[in-house]
Amino acid sequence: MSEISVTVSNVSKCYKLYDKPIDRLKESLNPFRKKYHKDFYALKDLNLEVKKGQTLGIIGQNGSGKSTLLKILTGVLTPSSGQFNVNGKVSALLELGTGFNPEFTGIENVYFNGTILGYSRKEMERKFDDIVAFAEIGDFINQPVRTYSSGMFVRLAFSVAVNVDPDILIVDEALSVGDAYFAVKCMNKMRKFKEDGKTIIFVSHDPGAVRTLCERAILLEKGKIVDEGDPDKVFNYYNTLISLKREREEEKTYTQEQRDLLRKRTGNKRVEITNIKIFNQNDIDTDTFISGEKITLKMEVKINERIENPTFGIAIRDRLGNDIFGVNNYVMNVQSGIFEEGIYNICYEMNLNLGVNIYNLTVAAHTDETHLAECFDWINQAYVFKVIPSTDIKFNGYCRLQPTFKVEQIKS
Repeated sequence: MSEISVTVSNVSKCYKLYDKPIDRLKESLNPFRKKYHKDFYALKDLNLEVKKGQTLGIIGQNGSGKSTLLKILTGVLTPSSGQFNVNGKVSALLELGTGFNPEFTGIENVYFNGTILGYSRKEMERKFDDIVAFAEIGDFINQPVRTYSSGMFVRLAFSVAVNVDPDILIVDEALSVGDAYFAVKCMNKMRKFKEDGKTIIFVSHDPGAVRTLCERAILLEKGKIVDEGDPDKVFNYYNTLISLKREREEEKTYTQEQRDLLRKRTGNKRVEITNIKIFNQNDIDTDTFISGEKITLKMEVKINERIENPTFGIAIRDRLGNDIFGVNNYVMNVQSGIFEEGIYNICYEMNLNLGVNIYNLTVAAHTDETHLAECFDWINQAYVFKVIPSTDIKFNGYCRLQPTFKVEQIKS
C-alpha cells in the first residue's frame, strides 16, 4: 500500500481575464487567433506530497491559491496543466455552500452530500444519527438550508465531513465563521482523526491552530510554495513576508539561506534592537525565573534617525510556538515619545505569572499597532528563558489568573 496520500506534480491553474465581455467574442472569432485576455495563474507549477497520517497546514494571504489547490484535490476544479493523485476516500469542508442545495432540508442535504461523496443511502442511514448528534442544530435539521445561519451551516457541513469516516479530511477556512464552542469541538475531532492515522489538509489563518494541529506547513504566495517545514518556522517567514510586502514592489525569490535569516530577523533598521536582558526580582540578569516573581525586561535599541512615537512590542511563546502573551506600548495607549539618534533602553516590568515551562521571547520595533505599515526591526525567538515552580504559589496551566474563592449559601 502506498505511503503517500496526496501527490501534486507540476499543477497549474490558469484563468483568462478579459477587460470587457465583448473581448471573449472577439478572441473566439479572430482569424489570426489574437489574444484579448491576460493569463492569471492561481497556481503555477506546484509540486506537493502529503504522506499518510500527516497533518498539513496550508497558509498564505488571500489570493495566494490555497482554496484553488483544495478545490483541485477535491475534484471541484480541474487543473490547466499537471497531474495530481489522491489515494483514499476524501471528505472536504470548503467554502460555505459547496456540496449543499439551499432548497433542500438539512436531512435531504445529508443524504445528498453523502451521494456526492460516493456513499449509498443505506451507508448514510447508518451514519445519520452520529451526524445529527455532532451538528447539534436541533429541529433545524428539518428546515431548508437557506434558512440556516452561517454558523449552523458550518455545523452541519463539518459534521457530514467528519462522520463519513474518510481517509483524507480537507478543511478550508470555513470553520472561522463558527462559534467558539463548536470550533473547540471541531479541533478535538480533528485531533482524534490525527490519532487514528488519518490524513488532514488544513487551511487556516490561525497560527495557534496550525501550530497545534499540524506537524508540517507550506506557505503559498502567488500560486507557488515559497516555504515549507515546521509550522512555527513557516509562520515566522510568513510574518516576515507581510512586513516586507510594503517595501517590495515586484516579486522576489529568496534562497534557503535568505529565508532562514528572514525567519529570524527582518526590518528596515531605522531602529535596531541591539541587546535584550531580563532581570529577576533581585535585579540579577538571568534566564531562569520563579513563577510569579517580578521581572524587568530591558530592550536596548539604537535609533538611526529621528523618529516620532515608535512602537516597541514583546511576545512570549511556549516551546511549541503557541502564543502565550503579547503587548506593545501602542495597545497600552502609551506614547514612546520623540527619539533623536542615539542608544536607548526600553523597559517592561511585570509579574511573571507563567506556568513551569520553557519560553521564548520575540521583540519588535515598528509603527502603529502592528508591523504591517512599517517594520523597523523584528527578532523572532530573541531570548529563551525558563520558569521554575514557586514554593508559595501553586497552579496548573500556562498562566496564573489570581482568582479569589468564596462560598455563598443559597438556601438552608
